[in-house]
Amino acid sequence: MGAIRDFMSTHYLHFNAREVVDAAKAYEAHVDAGGRMLIAMAGAMSTGEFGISLARMIRAGKVHAISCTGANLEEDVFNLLAGREYEIIPSWRDLSAQDEQALYERGMNRVTDTCIPETVMRHIEGRLVECWQRAAAAGERKLPSEFLFEVLSDPTLSEHVQRDPAHSWMLAAKEAGIPVYAPGWEDSTTGNIFAANVISGRLPDHSCVQSGTEQFQALVEWYEANHGGGETPSVGFFQIGGGIAGDFAICAVPCITQDLRREVPYWGYFCQITDAQPSYGGYSGAPANEKITWGKLEPSTPKFEINSDAAIVAPLICSWVLGD
Repeated sequence: MGAIRDFMSTHYLHFNAREVVDAAKAYEAHVDAGGRMLIAMAGAMSTGEFGISLARMIRAGKVHAISCTGANLEEDVFNLLAGREYEIIPSWRDLSAQDEQALYERGMNRVTDTCIPETVMRHIEGRLVECWQRAAAAGERKLPSEFLFEVLSDPTLSEHVQRDPAHSWMLAAKEAGIPVYAPGWEDSTTGNIFAANVISGRLPDHSCVQSGTEQFQALVEWYEANHGGGETPSVGFFQIGGGIAGDFAICAVPCITQDLRREVPYWGYFCQITDAQPSYGGYSGAPANEKITWGKLEPSTPKFEINSDAAIVAPLICSWVLGD
């Protein structure tokens, strides 16, 4: 075994640690048997550099679709183009309101211990507005991710790259041709920018970017085309955090079976990494068995619930699956 696998096998024997190993082994078995895997990614995992692991997983054929928040979608690109300009604040818990105001006045947008410069957002804005305007003029309608793929395909972008392109999961997804869905995209910097450009008249209307329900239709169609028909395990579901990125995607199965009244297999694997607790009544802490009552999973689905920090656990699972 690789060094990381050997360490985990030796030390991760009980509690959440054992669950991590079991989830990693089941993930590996799922894809080795020909099953597809969807990653649902909430939080600020892109700014947390999860792209280092996720990009490898995509390029190795271990990830086949992604559902993520608009923040994760754009922040991978921000990091690619301005990573050396980011500022890390180890003592972020000690910041006063005045310290936060000073960061704001310098154009440094804080995500926990990491500050993203406003300049990269305006850089991407200029490129995206041109893409949106071309699409609007041509009557084209695309996913939010497809517009960022268009930006990433521009050869003039290369002179602005500040991080290793091998660590960009968006670049990897574009190269691999896997779908990336961003439910609730309007709750993001680029989503806000899009709305502002419609309001200001630089864009004629909202129609060039596909709506959330259109993205959901595309996901449903992708699921129907990729569940394997019983010849392979059905699509697996690997969830980081909770919220819209997960709930949007996992609802594909009950929509097909209950609303469209078509037969498809349930999700073939389920793992969630979260620090939320079910006793608070939030979706982010909903245990796997609760999803059985909604027609998302079945009793026999391999299910893993890891209560931990996803920034620590998710790269470990990826390393196991990659044989590190």
